[in-house]
This record gives sequence, structure tokens and C-alpha cells, in this order.
Amino acid sequence: MKIHGCGLGFRDSFFDTIFDYENRIDFIEVVPENHMHADKSERKALKRICETFPTVAHGLSLSLGAVGELEREHLYELKKFLDRYKIEIYSEHLSFTSLEGVQSYELLPLPMTEEMVKAVVKKIEIIQEILERPLIIENPTYYTVLSSTMEEPEFISAILEESGARLLLDINNVYVNSFNHNFNPYRFIDALDLDHVAYCHIAGHLEYRDDLFIDTHGMPVKEEVWQLMRYLRKKKLLPVLLERDNNIPPLADLMMEFERMRRICDETGA
Repeated sequence: MKIHGCGLGFRDSFFDTIFDYENRIDFIEVVPENHMHADKSERKALKRICETFPTVAHGLSLSLGAVGELEREHLYELKKFLDRYKIEIYSEHLSFTSLEGVQSYELLPLPMTEEMVKAVVKKIEIIQEILERPLIIENPTYYTVLSSTMEEPEFISAILEESGARLLLDINNVYVNSFNHNFNPYRFIDALDLDHVAYCHIAGHLEYRDDLFIDTHGMPVKEEVWQLMRYLRKKKLLPVLLERDNNIPPLADLMMEFERMRRICDETGA
């Protein structure tokens, strides 16, 4: 399955209203951890949504960079979920979320080293074998830099090239990291091979202090992030999806922000 155009992150509060926008939303993204243990009625409702909208899945808990083995039981349950709803596109965060089997769901940073590249690539190979699908990895936000020997674009590119995985490029995360760690977000995008990008995220963040932005995904998208999205799409026409994880407004209100994303997509190409 290929996706195109403008997508929306699906949330439970949209169950009753999302069909009103069937002709506007090109694809949706669901979080498996929110639905893997749903009851029969929710499964039925989600099945109808996935049959109506092209659907991708975005996970939270594979913990690609954690020390130790992957949680295979979770992977097998995840495969059942993806198969049940016929979802072929699955992504995860390039981070770690667990320690000694205890899941935090916090997206913690990785040391950007050749050793970590090898460790992540090995896990990606196992994940792809079990899920019988290619994996897409997302660039995360981070608030501290661990001992690293590689710049982030080099680190990401090495993992993509060695594993055959693709990238979910979160534009907001690039901007937040660029502010917190003092680099140019446009040059970051220039350093990536955009042929490796499957699709993009756009979201809001909190300007917490004069020297710290926090990736909340719970605010409207900032103007600087819209501009970065416009720059990216002028370089390559990629699908883009609006995320809102916290402070979720009614779908009718969120669609006003979605329509701005749609206008930028129309300005910069199909």
C-alpha cells in the first residue's frame, strides 16, 4: 500500500466524527498500543475506519535502542493487530522506552555511535522478519546528548542504509532539536537522502523557556514548523500527517489546522 497527500493521527475521540471528513483526509495513523486489547465493539468500529481510510500504524514500545532482547511476545501480538486490520505500513521511534522489561513509554535518546547502529540494525532485522513488513523509524526529540561519535543525520542514514528501513521524518522534532541543540534545521534536512523518507509528521511544541522547547504534540503547529514543512516539500513531495497527542480538541477544530497543512501541500505540489 502506498500513501499520499495529507493524513491525520487518529484518536479515540474521533470515532463518531471522522467519517464526516472522508473526502478530505487521505490517510490516518493509529497507535497499536491504544487498540491491541480493545473489546469487540471497538474492534468492529476500528475495522470500519481502517476499511474507509488508508491506514498506517505508529508504535510506542518496541524500544529499539534498549539493552537486551526484543519483547517477542509484544511483536507477535503486534503482528496479529496489523494483520487483523490489514495495515502494511508500520513505524517506531528511534529511541528506547524500557529497562529490564519495564516499559516507561518515554522516548529516551540513544548514543549516536557505530556500535548503536549495529545494535539497532540487528533488531530491525528481527522485527521485519516477525512482522513480515518493512520497518519505518522516526527521528525523536531529545533533551540531552549522550556520548556520541556521529551527527544525527549520519546516524540515521547509516541505520537506514544498513537495514533497508525507511524514515518517518518528524518535522517538528527536527525543529525542536535544532533550537535546543543549536543547529540549523534546514541543513539537517539537506543532509538526509529524502528518497529514504516514507512520510512525515508535523505537530506542535511548547516554548517552555527561552532556552528550551518541549515536544508536547499538544499545541498548535508553530509558524517556524510550517515553514520547515514548506521547505521540505519543495525539495521532495512527501506525504505529511498532522499529529495531536495531548490537549486534543474536537475534530472539527483540529480540521482547521489540517486544512492549513492541506493548503501548503497544494501550494508545493500534489
